[in-house]
Amino acid sequence: MSHVNNRTGELWRSFMPRRREIAHTLGQDLISLQQYDPDYFRHFDPSRSFIKWAGAEVSAFDHLPEGMQTLVIPGGLYAIFLHKGASNDNSTFEYIFSQWLPASDYILAHRPHFERLGARYKNLDPSSEEDIYIPIEPRR
Repeated sequence: MSHVNNRTGELWRSFMPRRREIAHTLGQDLISLQQYDPDYFRHFDPSRSFIKWAGAEVSAFDHLPEGMQTLVIPGGLYAIFLHKGASNDNSTFEYIFSQWLPASDYILAHRPHFERLGARYKNLDPSSEEDIYIPIEPRR
């Protein structure tokens, strides 16, 4: 999908009815994950495609439901931000990319970006909370 052709709602509507089919889940939190090309943010274009996942953390990959895939999130340094507000409120992402990251001692690393959607997550509710994980590495 892309930011212009955002199909996140469609992705989650197809995932949620089947999430109970996933064996070995670790807790109730869900993961919303994005995989970007290495130069995606260097030449940002909101119509440029990226890969988006809806998932859950598991302890083992056996008994994979039909049509689902596995993904191992590579280890590394992540900046973690608490987003308070509706899921369509982009103010936290705007802050991260326009203020925090340029002023920090870090640059983006080429690993997945993801959000942990826990018990406080309420989608479009203004009182919703989620943790945003941004992959970073020290500036050279």
